[in-house]
Amino acid sequence: MSDDCVFCKIVKGEIPSFTLYEDEEIQVFLDLYPTSKGHSLYIPKEHFASIYDISEEKMIFLKKLPKIAEKLKNAVNATGMNILQSNGKDAGQVINHIHFHLIPRYPKDGLMDVVPKSELEEDEARKLIEIFKK
Repeated sequence: MSDDCVFCKIVKGEIPSFTLYEDEEIQVFLDLYPTSKGHSLYIPKEHFASIYDISEEKMIFLKKLPKIAEKLKNAVNATGMNILQSNGKDAGQVINHIHFHLIPRYPKDGLMDVVPKSELEEDEARKLIEIFKK
């Protein structure tokens, strides 16, 4: 755990939270600034700043994510669920402890309706594939 991490302080009980689920590996609690009813955060209790810091073996904490997401969806009568995870400041990560936003969705809720898109250029795609495979 990290002494200066807000989520580690929640795990240690130093900061209160509205915890929905907790076991030896994970804690799931309501987001204090929710995007929708039921918006929650799913975190491992062990501190990792981002996904780049976790070995495949340590990713086992995600095994409960599908069931918890489904249970939350049902608890708030949502019709869908976004599961978002960001890595790094430019991706929108504010707290440097890996976490997954469970965002229940509802008909016509207006969330994330406008995401700019552009068409993938074939040359750009081929160049990226070549660089990625190196």
